[in-house]
Amino acid sequence: MTRTTPPRPVDAEALFPALAAHRRTATRLHPRPGAPEAAESSVAGPLLWPAGEPWPVCTAVHPKGTGHLLSDVRERRRVLAAAHGRDLTPGEHRLLDGMAPGPHAPHLDDADPLPLLAVAQLRTRDVPDLAGPGGCDLLQVFWCPFEVHGPDRTIDVVLRWRRAEDVGAVLAPQPEPPVAGRAECVPTPCVLHPERVVEHEYLGLLGEDLQEAIADWEEGLLDEDDDDDGAPSGAGWATYEEYAAAMEAARAGEPDEIDYMSDLSLAPGWKVGGYASWHLTDPAPVDCPRCGKTMPPLLTVGTWECDGASRSWVPAEDSPDDPAAVDPVGVYLGRGLMRVHTCPDHPDAPHRLTFQ
Repeated sequence: MTRTTPPRPVDAEALFPALAAHRRTATRLHPRPGAPEAAESSVAGPLLWPAGEPWPVCTAVHPKGTGHLLSDVRERRRVLAAAHGRDLTPGEHRLLDGMAPGPHAPHLDDADPLPLLAVAQLRTRDVPDLAGPGGCDLLQVFWCPFEVHGPDRTIDVVLRWRRAEDVGAVLAPQPEPPVAGRAECVPTPCVLHPERVVEHEYLGLLGEDLQEAIADWEEGLLDEDDDDDGAPSGAGWATYEEYAAAMEAARAGEPDEIDYMSDLSLAPGWKVGGYASWHLTDPAPVDCPRCGKTMPPLLTVGTWECDGASRSWVPAEDSPDDPAAVDPVGVYLGRGLMRVHTCPDHPDAPHRLTFQ
């Protein structure tokens, strides 16, 4: 089934022509739980990995034998999905209660190599905003499911580009770590339904005049609501937090209310390309260590396909009340969002991660 993002509630560039200089396409991946095959683009599916090529491993020294069994994580999600809309049975409760983290792989020492977890496989034929270096048409994404790497003690992401036609015999079975530090580091196998959309840059990175014009428009929408239902006035916010709270309250009371950041700027969920959001921190430079140019997001790992502030992005084929549509992958990194940035001019330069 395809996934179709509804048209934006208003034409952003018709309202603010200057936004035309701040537009970029992104491909929403729309992962949904399923059983992808090795030749397909997927999240957490089998990879087109050559049978004779070593599987990537984590060699960092950190606890590797204690955590959540991957088999438990997957079984828990299966049970909860099957029970959606009803109470768990006593047997299901007992099953879930027995899936506690612990030293499930005592044979693994902290310095032992640990197979990385296959996270995503993306083919350029499926993802319009994905361009590979040197004729490569297949991106494979891995990470170690323990968030203890480097000075920031975060997850370690590995990218591998290749040409699909060069793979030949596919490795089977494919390795994976037996345990994960957190269940939220383990993606659910998903098929993809890529869809290209238009995004507009994060509000705080627009020019001051454009930001003021958007703020005036949003305040005008709130003033219209004040006239209609006596809601508190939208003027006089002392901080951005007060402004955000007012917008959220307005949206909660009026589901059809719109604002720039929630409806006209950045698509939620897993996507390739597009812009970065800086909704929890001030915007930070993400520059290439080799040439100094800005590194745009290659891949965004977003927990939610939609939430209370972005319901207008729910695909026409889905319901915002369906857990498989709202949180299809089960991954939660940072505070719900991780981005992998790469340099378009130097694809072999080290990538960078940002979190929100």
